[in-house]
Amino acid sequence: MKSIDRYMARLIAVPLVSTLVIFAMLLVLDRMLRLFDFVATEGGPVSVVWRMLANLLPEYFGLGIPVGLLLGTLLAFRKLATSSELDVMRAVGMSYTRMLYVPYLFALTLGAVNLAIVGFVQPEARFNYEKLRFELRTGALGASIKVGEFTHFGKDMTLRIEQSHDSGRRLSGIFLRRDDGKGGSIAVTAASGQFFATENLDEIIFRLTDGTLIRTEANVATPRVLRFSINDLPIPLPKTENFRMRGAENLERTLPELVRIGGDRGASKEARATSQAAFNFRTAEVLSILLLPLLALALGVPPKRSTSALGVFLAIVMIVAYHKVNEYAQAVGGLGKIDPFLAIWIPFAVFAGLTLWMYYTIAYVPGGQPIGALERVFSKLSQAIVKLLPWRRDKGAVA
Repeated sequence: MKSIDRYMARLIAVPLVSTLVIFAMLLVLDRMLRLFDFVATEGGPVSVVWRMLANLLPEYFGLGIPVGLLLGTLLAFRKLATSSELDVMRAVGMSYTRMLYVPYLFALTLGAVNLAIVGFVQPEARFNYEKLRFELRTGALGASIKVGEFTHFGKDMTLRIEQSHDSGRRLSGIFLRRDDGKGGSIAVTAASGQFFATENLDEIIFRLTDGTLIRTEANVATPRVLRFSINDLPIPLPKTENFRMRGAENLERTLPELVRIGGDRGASKEARATSQAAFNFRTAEVLSILLLPLLALALGVPPKRSTSALGVFLAIVMIVAYHKVNEYAQAVGGLGKIDPFLAIWIPFAVFAGLTLWMYYTIAYVPGGQPIGALERVFSKLSQAIVKLLPWRRDKGAVA
């Protein structure tokens, strides 16, 4: 790479990485609060939150890579333009096409990474995420016993602990009630207790010390009372059924699997349509990355003597709007209301045509500026708003 290419790479890399990290962290923080609430409600260990977030990262990076590439390239060209370095490059004969050499190295690399993510990594991660949610709900990950609160184990047993010592290894002030499923129940109070594992993986032993056991039966009027110094109470662990196989949803299917189901005549019409829509959606999202350097160049170079950030705002609006249109097209194509191929690729063709026109205007039309008219309108609107501000009116009156 020449020195100018290395310079361009540095200009692009810093905002690209920063945008990608910030974008992913914002999504992680938003989901983290909900996951903490969900895990606390289900009574699972806090460590599972980090495992669930780790399985969401591929999805977030898949969304953040196009945004990061667009803003990284756009801000690089904007810096070159506002510092007049772009004029120097153009004056020595460097064309806009040559300037796109480094941005397209980034685009091809990130496009391949994004294809691997959305095509193969994200489906596996999504399945693992759903599996963790299932295991939380069924109790396979264990349940946390909150001191001073009633903890329910399934539908038949309730446990309350007054105090916990030695990181939960010794418990005191115990109340336990369990229904036998025949109209009777067992209620136990004990001074202390401790859990022990057994060879039977389906149950654990709760050893209670210095307590009272009251047993009631459906056909016996008087309950039986038993005082004990030590009593081992077997507690069955929740019966956890095996989680379903991966591929029940399109989000959990890799690209080859989507192709296979989409072309399977033996599959239902709905399954074929949704698989075809998902496949076209993912491939269109990946291919759109190749258009982003052109869009970034067209929107990153402001008109002469202008420092407006309208291009940055317009770029974000365009890529977000295109993504939302694609999501809607995927949903409509999956319903069978329109051919999935047409539903996805018509918006792609419109987006590609608009991007190519904007690039052609700035690169090959003398004095061309694709957002020049919008810049002028934006500048006049900004001036009008500034004049309406109270401090501006007061300043004009004093003058």
